Amino acid sequence: MHASSLTERRKHETRLDIARTAAALFVADGLRATRAEDIARAAGVAPRTFYRYFATKEESVAPLFAAGAQQWAEAVRAAPADLPVAAALRHAVTHALAADGPVAAGSLDWVRSLLRMSAESAALRSVWADACHTSEQTLLTILAERAGRDPAAEGCPLELRLAAGIASAAVRVAVETWAAGPAPADGAAGPAALAERCLDALDAFPWP
Repeated sequence: MHASSLTERRKHETRLDIARTAAALFVADGLRATRAEDIARAAGVAPRTFYRYFATKEESVAPLFAAGAQQWAEAVRAAPADLPVAAALRHAVTHALAADGPVAAGSLDWVRSLLRMSAESAALRSVWADACHTSEQTLLTILAERAGRDPAAEGCPLELRLAAGIASAAVRVAVETWAAGPAPADGAAGPAALAERCLDALDAFPWP
């Protein structure tokens, strides 16, 4: 493996380790009571290392939000090429949001806990909003690729941008709705099922 690639991988792993540690401390001790220095100590890094990766304690959980959002977008990319957009999106939520194993279920539990905390933290809500926005831009790129268009070009169709925005909002609303309630992640009121319902409500949309 190339040295620069190995360095980037280590940085990525360090960020994720800090993020998991931060989430665990937030759940155990509360967001307000947890300091950045507490997270650094529990993660086994120096405070200066923490601040090299994250500006605030709230930002330290951004990799967890980003990982889930990226998984959803990549699931759209992995959907069979012959599926129309609406079907590809449904295929993606079924795979990306399903609690079909301990790792997936654990990740969704983290997201649920953090989203509940965000109700009382504007900083944490901002981190979640940034992750959702980034996911929408990634989804736009993927939908454009499926349509054979350049998402960076000025001529990227309005319909593609709207499709990415609507689909991203549907998934966000589904996850937030599930997180606010008591339902398990793998049932009819879980995030995957709710996302499918949200997408079903958009059947009238002229998907590109």
